[in-house]
Amino acid sequence: MTEPVIDVRNLTRHFGDFIAVNDVSFQVQKGAIFGLLGPNGSGKSTIIRMLCGVLPPTSGMARVLGRDVATHAEEIKRHIGYMSQSFSLYGDLSVIENIHFYGRIYGLTPERLAQRTQDVLELTSLGDRVDQLAGTLSGGWKQRLALACALIHEPQMLFLDEPTAGIDPVARRDLWDLLFQLAGEGVTQLVTTHYMDEAERCSEIGYLHSSRLIVCGPPDELKLLDDVTPAGTRRWELTVEHPTEQLAKLRKNADVIDATFFGDAIHALVRDSLDEEGLKEVTADPTMEVRPIAPSLEDVFVTMTRSQTDHDRRVGSKAIAVQSTVGLSQSVTDAEFPHTQSTVSESEEGSTPQASIPARPLFGLMAILLKEFSHIRRQPSTLVFMLVVPVMQTLIFGYAINTEIEDIPTVVYDLDGRQAARELRDAFQNTRTFRMIDRVTDEESFRRAMTSGEAKVGLRIPPDYSESLLNHEQAQVQVLIDGSDSQVATAALNTTNLLGINLSLRRTRPFVEALPAVPSRNAEGTAAIPIEMRPRLLYNPNLESSHFFVPGLVGIILQLVTLFLTSFAIVRERELGTLEQLFVTPVSRSGLLLGKLVPYAVIGFLEVLIVLAVMVYVFRVPIRGDLIQLLALSLLFLLCGLGLGLLVSTLAKTQLAAIQFAFLIMLPSVLLSGFMFPRSQMPLPIYLVTFAIPVTYFLEILRGVVLRGAGFADLLPHVSGLFLCTLAIFTISLARFRKQLA
Repeated sequence: MTEPVIDVRNLTRHFGDFIAVNDVSFQVQKGAIFGLLGPNGSGKSTIIRMLCGVLPPTSGMARVLGRDVATHAEEIKRHIGYMSQSFSLYGDLSVIENIHFYGRIYGLTPERLAQRTQDVLELTSLGDRVDQLAGTLSGGWKQRLALACALIHEPQMLFLDEPTAGIDPVARRDLWDLLFQLAGEGVTQLVTTHYMDEAERCSEIGYLHSSRLIVCGPPDELKLLDDVTPAGTRRWELTVEHPTEQLAKLRKNADVIDATFFGDAIHALVRDSLDEEGLKEVTADPTMEVRPIAPSLEDVFVTMTRSQTDHDRRVGSKAIAVQSTVGLSQSVTDAEFPHTQSTVSESEEGSTPQASIPARPLFGLMAILLKEFSHIRRQPSTLVFMLVVPVMQTLIFGYAINTEIEDIPTVVYDLDGRQAARELRDAFQNTRTFRMIDRVTDEESFRRAMTSGEAKVGLRIPPDYSESLLNHEQAQVQVLIDGSDSQVATAALNTTNLLGINLSLRRTRPFVEALPAVPSRNAEGTAAIPIEMRPRLLYNPNLESSHFFVPGLVGIILQLVTLFLTSFAIVRERELGTLEQLFVTPVSRSGLLLGKLVPYAVIGFLEVLIVLAVMVYVFRVPIRGDLIQLLALSLLFLLCGLGLGLLVSTLAKTQLAAIQFAFLIMLPSVLLSGFMFPRSQMPLPIYLVTFAIPVTYFLEILRGVVLRGAGFADLLPHVSGLFLCTLAIFTISLARFRKQLA
């Protein structure tokens, strides 16, 4: 005997404590149509996903086309086709665009793709709809398109998860005609369905109940099972005038094991002791027609389900299994043979109509309240968003953000070095507005400290500072202030001017008491204050806020666009089911990610060019540094933003959750990155946290290149930080992103 196309042995899948598939075993031979039947939640879709390699088994073994699904999933995907339970193609693409997309995914050459496209269009009769958007097709035509995409690469095996759900009977029959044609061509198929007439068409069927496989075999053999029509019983079809009333009578008889509707007739399983005459006596209807019948598949599954239910109750199975059985009994017997309607009708007989409920303004309020609280309780991301974000905002605004500017990094270039110069340095330090971070000894180091952004203030003390004061001449001190941050620059300017006045008054006071002498004279010989501070604003001399905020906006907008677009694009595909459809194809993980991210990278780069153009031509902020360098570093940050979007897509399962996660990332990016408030004024723990925010480094790069004309060497610490953040984010994102559902 040839090796089976599908070989499943003791396959099990757990989701936490819930057992979705429990110890299932079966085989499927080449060219067969194997049907998996069972109620919703019985494990049909889970089995298909494991066999397709997008859901790893918890235990057991499964082989498809001779390959183990646990170790050779990607190889299997090259040779199988898959139709998901719901329509999972792209509704905003046309029929031909969807077909070509999946053909390229499977690596078909242009010539082969053209030939296969023509073949599947003829097979599915979609030739006159090639330009119609897939989302506008009716249910039956959508299923035909899904089948065409699943067949484009000539798969050896087809997995069809409820392919006829929600389509009309004519479309169902046409689709099954296509499936029979494919089976005749040697394509093996595994189909899940709820319909008994479809099960009859399968060459072999397996029935799942409560995650277990109850029976498996050809339909005709299953009907002959001893448990279906036990010894000492027989099945009859009864045609009566009042079937509802007669059904109630039959069910009360001890010799009637089961009785259900079948159209206008009644199908009954009765003991041999009750013959045709006995049935007429029970119904008291001498005109009743009685004929013996063979069991149907419906009878097989109802009987086996009840037998399994009794077994579960005897061994003390979990309540969840019992509930599933009850649901199955209702779905199987009520849907096709609604005998329970008689019970309802009988209970309603003689009852009085329910009194109308008067309209009240708040009627139904409690029901809606309880429902909404249930939604919130079962949505962890919403709870995090509601509880964590307010706390985060309170901490940031109350603790991290300090509008009082202190400890401005200051570099000193002291060309004097004597007592008076030391007193001046100490005076700057004692204001608490300035913090001396370095004392340089040459002009190049002084300039580099300012252009790199390491220092925001530069204090240059001239070599004749002490002589000028001793000779009662005006001493001039140059204070260079980085105006790229208008808040810091304003504080430094005001403090510098005030310090100059205070130091001058301190030296003037002794002379005032001994007038007519004056404390000092300027170069023209007129009286003047002893010390003249000469602050000079670099990079933004007019302290225009647009020069400070607009370059920062480039970074914030770029992160916003890439983060939201990337995360939404992937999460949206997950919600629509198209991502699962892609997981079943042989597309590589890198191919999938690059295909998703590159278009948004291009859009993001165009966004950079647009925003920079607006900055230069609308807000009149000139770019002082190297534009090519700025664009190259913007690409690095663009990659970081795409990585953040990818990371969000691995955390969020819905678009709502993606919005919430993205907001949690953007909040600290705006408030703690230095875009609005100086980082240097934040408490040390918060200040250290800011180094983990990628936009922190990009804002320094933007302001350095745009406002200060900084070179690559000046920006090296910020470039290194941004590179490390990008590397860490992509490493985490790629580790979390898998071509599997769990």
